[in-house]
Amino acid sequence: MIILLSPSKTLDFQHEKMGDTIPHFVEESLIINKYLKKYSRKKLSELMHISDKLAFVNHQRNQEFDSNYDDENSRAAIYAFKGGVYLGLKVEDFNKNDLKFANKHLRILSGLYGLLRPLDRMQAYRLEMGTNLKIGRKKNLYEFWGAQISKQINESLLGHKNRTIINLASKEYFKAVQLDHLNDPVINIDFKEYKDDKLKFISFNAKKARGLMSHYIIKNKLQKPEDIKGFNYEEYSFDDDLSNDLNFVFTR
Repeated sequence: MIILLSPSKTLDFQHEKMGDTIPHFVEESLIINKYLKKYSRKKLSELMHISDKLAFVNHQRNQEFDSNYDDENSRAAIYAFKGGVYLGLKVEDFNKNDLKFANKHLRILSGLYGLLRPLDRMQAYRLEMGTNLKIGRKKNLYEFWGAQISKQINESLLGHKNRTIINLASKEYFKAVQLDHLNDPVINIDFKEYKDDKLKFISFNAKKARGLMSHYIIKNKLQKPEDIKGFNYEEYSFDDDLSNDLNFVFTR
């Protein structure tokens, strides 16, 4: 069973965790970076719809991006990403066995790296999957990645007893997974809550809940989709009436 998560725009490169492995698609990340390096701060601001201040930071990151991964320029992905999802994931609570399980069962989708294992080294970057960055004849990142991410997910599932994909990624990132190239079923997870007697999707809370669900699976070493239904963090519970075999809905 593999969990899919989105990355975060917020990064923490002060953490001492450097990572154990190099990303699978490191060569592809260098190709993408080659095109990013051509963008001036102004053009980068326009491309990513970010402020001049953020454009300055990320222009510098693009220029400094390197083919070598060392203790100065890289960190383990699971520690480097911050933000709503990773607030819920609470990696600081993980012990060695938890990290070992996470490295086998968790994958992070990425505009720059395609697919990251938790303990892969990554360099600081900002590149959302939905960015219309042209790379050669490919008009955006979805076209660039094509079926590569799906095929790598298939490879990651080899040897798993239960070959199921648990989709805890956002729509923007999961769109990069080509379903017709997956060998195994996908279970989509949704989080909703009652506000003013109406069931609503609240983005920030859902992001944190995706992290909480990942934390629950990792800490309890769950390997069967059916066991996920027991998730009960922060008053969430499985809603049988709104769910089906391939769509699990949790409400509170």
